[in-house]
Order: sequence, then C-alpha cells, then structure tokens
Amino acid sequence: MHAQPPTSATPRLAVQDLHAWYGKSHILHGITLQVGAGEIVSLIGRNGVGRSTTLKAIMGMVDAQGSVQFQGQEMLGRKIFEIAHQGLGYVPENRDIFASLTVRQNLLLGEKSAATPHQHAALHAPWQTEEMFDLFPRLRERAETLAGVLSGGEQQMLTLCRTLMGNPTLVMIDEPTEGLAPKIVEQVARLLEAIRARGVSILLVEQKLAIALDISARLYVMGHGRIVFEGTPAQVRNNAAMRKEWLEV
Repeated sequence: MHAQPPTSATPRLAVQDLHAWYGKSHILHGITLQVGAGEIVSLIGRNGVGRSTTLKAIMGMVDAQGSVQFQGQEMLGRKIFEIAHQGLGYVPENRDIFASLTVRQNLLLGEKSAATPHQHAALHAPWQTEEMFDLFPRLRERAETLAGVLSGGEQQMLTLCRTLMGNPTLVMIDEPTEGLAPKIVEQVARLLEAIRARGVSILLVEQKLAIALDISARLYVMGHGRIVFEGTPAQVRNNAAMRKEWLEV
C-alpha cells in the first residue's frame, strides 16, 4: 500500500446513518463512513449491495435521510450543483461525457464548472488541460476528436479528467476500471495516486479488489445496504472469513 496521510481529526467527508430509497425500495440502511484529507478510501462489496447508491445519495441524486457533512457543512438536502460548487466531484460509472463535443471542449467545460470558486479551492493549485494531457497522452492525440467516438477506456480517462478540471477537494469515483484493458487500468490507478498526491481525497467504488487494496488507506465493505466491515488493506487481506462471506463470488 502506498503511504498516505492519516485521517485528520476533522474528516473532509463524514457520512452518518445514511438511508436512501428508490421509490419505496429501501436501499441504504444506515451507512456511516469517513474520508480524511488527502486519503483514498475504497467502498467494496458484491454487485447490488448499494455502493453506487451511496455515492449518489452523498451527491444528492436520490432520496436520502441522515447526515452528509462535507468540509464541516451539511450537504443533505442541497441541490446537486450546490454540492459540486462546494468542491465535491463525482465520476459516474456510465462515463458521462458530452459526445458531440471534442475532448478539449469537454475538459474546458469541466473547468467552467469551477467558475464559482469554493472556499477550499486554494488547498491545491487548479488542474490544467496540459496536466490532463501529460497524465493521459492519448487524450492529447485525440484532443480535437469528438468524445462520442472515443473508446471506452478513452472516455473513462476523459470523464476523470473533466471532473478534476472542476478543482474538487474530494472526488467520488464509481468503478473507474470497469471493462478496461489491463494497460489502461494501470494508467487509471496511477492517475488516482496523482490525484491523492495533490491533496485531493478520493472515495472509490472499485470491483477489482487488488487495485483497491493497493492504493487505499482504508476500505469499507458493504453488504445488504450496510457497512459490514471497516479496516486497512492488511486487515482485509488477513480476514479470509470476511472476504468469503462478503466479497468472493
């Protein structure tokens, strides 16, 4: 595991007793978790246990009750754009790019989303388009290409980079390596570590356990809409009974 700063006394994100619904279906049953400054925390578990719903509930995208404190302020009940303007970024699983715009235009649109600086923006220097191209040279090669014709891996790179251009202090990323070739998976993992090195916190939903264990400071295991285990990568590796019950297929 790569060295990361310890969780601060006041976490950047503190979720307490979070419940969420889709219509009448009660999906989350009291989720409590924290993410510290400059920390990568992974949310792992089998498909369908509520990991993606947790991110959506934090971002104000589904009906939810409980508490979501970000930078010491309550987010629950705010509109999505208000939450984003506080410095909370979200990268959805479905690679939500603007297909009719070029790669460069997508990145510039991400930068425009940070036009209203949030109070914590000065914690790190704003990301620049050239930095995105340095991290992913393939995006530089495709800079003037319409995003809709990019490969799945290229679209995933673009989605990550566009979110960073909004200068978040914490970014939630849902399944960034899903369906990607091994070489691209390695690039995504390096990007996540580069994000953390800039002081940006990450809450990661990741199906590939090896990646989550390698880059995370801590992990939360979900089952049936609840947190069933919390620990370090070493504690997850050493708990075979937990992995068998909640992670292995």
